Formats: sequence, C-alpha cells, structure tokens
Amino acid sequence: MLEIVKSGRTALAKTMAAALVAGTAATGAMAVDLSTPEGAIAANRKIQCSTEDNKPIVYTWEGSVFSRRMGEADQRMFGTVGMNIRTCVAVDGGNKGTGYRLVSKEILLYLDPKTGEPMDKWNNPWTGTEVDVIHVANDPVNQRPSFPYDEEGNPRARWYARNQGDSWFLTAPIPLFYHNELGGEYQAYVGGAYHATELFNFMGDLESLTSDDTDTADVKVGWVRISDWLPWMEMQGREGIIYIHAAGQKVDSYDDLPDVMKRYIAENEPTYTTPPPGDDDRPNETSWTYFKKKVPGGKLPRGGHN
Repeated sequence: MLEIVKSGRTALAKTMAAALVAGTAATGAMAVDLSTPEGAIAANRKIQCSTEDNKPIVYTWEGSVFSRRMGEADQRMFGTVGMNIRTCVAVDGGNKGTGYRLVSKEILLYLDPKTGEPMDKWNNPWTGTEVDVIHVANDPVNQRPSFPYDEEGNPRARWYARNQGDSWFLTAPIPLFYHNELGGEYQAYVGGAYHATELFNFMGDLESLTSDDTDTADVKVGWVRISDWLPWMEMQGREGIIYIHAAGQKVDSYDDLPDVMKRYIAENEPTYTTPPPGDDDRPNETSWTYFKKKVPGGKLPRGGHN
C-alpha cells in the first residue's frame, strides 16, 4: 500500500474517491446515506480514516514477497509486514462541497523467511553477492482532497462498492507506468520507466460504515503488488519481476501493530508513532525517492560481472 501521488497512490486516491466514495463534511460521527454524494464522501472517509479531524488511524498488513523468472519456479524470498498511520481533516471546497484530505506515513519491512525478523543483509541467489536490505519508510504519503461535487456543483462521488447482505466489498486495480526516479532523462526512448501494478481488495461491514454511532469503519484489506526487482537487490538488468501478496486490516491503535513492527519503529523510526499534521504540504516520499536518499549518487554494483 505504498506511494500516493505520482507513485501510484494518486491513482488509488482517485479510484477510492470516485469508486469507494469519499470523506465527510463534519467532525464527529454522522449517519451515512450511500445514495448521496455527501454520503459517498463520508463513507470513504470512514474507510480511509475517521470523521474526527486529526484522529490517528492505523492500518497493518502481512504477507510474502516472491520472485518470478522465465524457466524457473517462483521463489518466496522474504516475508513482509507493513503499517500506515494516517489522519484526515475536513476541507471546504466551495462549489465542490465539504470534503477531506488524508495525510499519512508508512513502513514496509522485508523479513527473514526463517526468523521473521527484519533483514539487514540478503544473499542474492542470482548474482552470488550479499547486498544491503533497504526497508521502505515513506513520510509523507498524502492524498489530494476529495469532494462530493465538481467545480460546477455536479455530483462527483458515487458508491461503486458492492453491498452483499451485511457487508460491502470493492476491488481497486491500479496499473502504474511512470518516470523512474532512479533512471535518466531518456526513458521514453530507451526504456527504464517504472512499471508495476497494485491490486487492492477492501471489505467491511455496512453497520460500522453507515452508523451514526461510529466515526470510523471496520475494514479488511487484501494487497498484491507486481513490480520490477527492488533496486537494492542489485539485479543488474536481469530478466524477472517480484510480486507481494499480503492481507491486513485497520486496527484500533498503534499498540495493536505486530510486535516486530513496533520494535523496528522504536529502534529506527520513532516518528512513525503519529501521523503527519493535517496541513502537511511536503512532497510525497516513495520507495524510489527514499532509496535515492539512502544511496545518494548511486554506487558500483558489488556483483561485478557475475
């Protein structure tokens, strides 16, 4: 669930804003009518965060990272665990109505498949070299404001999720193809653009989504990410991709995160116990811009000509 704005979360934000239906006009709990643009906004805000301004909301997910190469069986390379801590604030959009803005930060850890602990090093079986593992720590990962109407006052938000009995569910495929921050200026001519797909499934119960007794909805999430090799793997142009398969949910508080994540944050990223401020105007971080900061200027591959 990584990277909003040009890294793909902008695409997710648009899908969720238009498809899931989006954020609420007031702080505090309120009844949600899914047939109206305002109800659509309120529903998405309860899915994404809370109808209370500046209330921290936490998502977590766990899964596995696999390789895929032609002529080889897929390999489970790592386990993975992630978290996103976020909050929402109401935004007055004038003719567009009252919407909301989401701000967040997130971490994704690559875990040793035997110990379940975050890895510092990884032995690359294709190059025969040991490489440094760079986990994801993106701050911020913010979304543009979502509103019930467009500039002309026409309805914009609709409820596109499917209601089944007492539950709702939504699929949100996000194809990504954009300039790679780690590449040069001629990617359109010689290739090298970042190419990936994120596949989200969101689901929950209608009662917590629509009740005026709740400020946030109970939500489960499934996530698949298909992408090029991670840059720190130093694959040196070798054919193949990775895919991540994970599932998770919104939890009651930071304390409900997996222990391995809380230990990592305490030791390495202590600011991730709280979300960014609601008026955060910093440019978004992605796993690629973060890698660029961790490895400034690049470095010579240690794998030589293997």
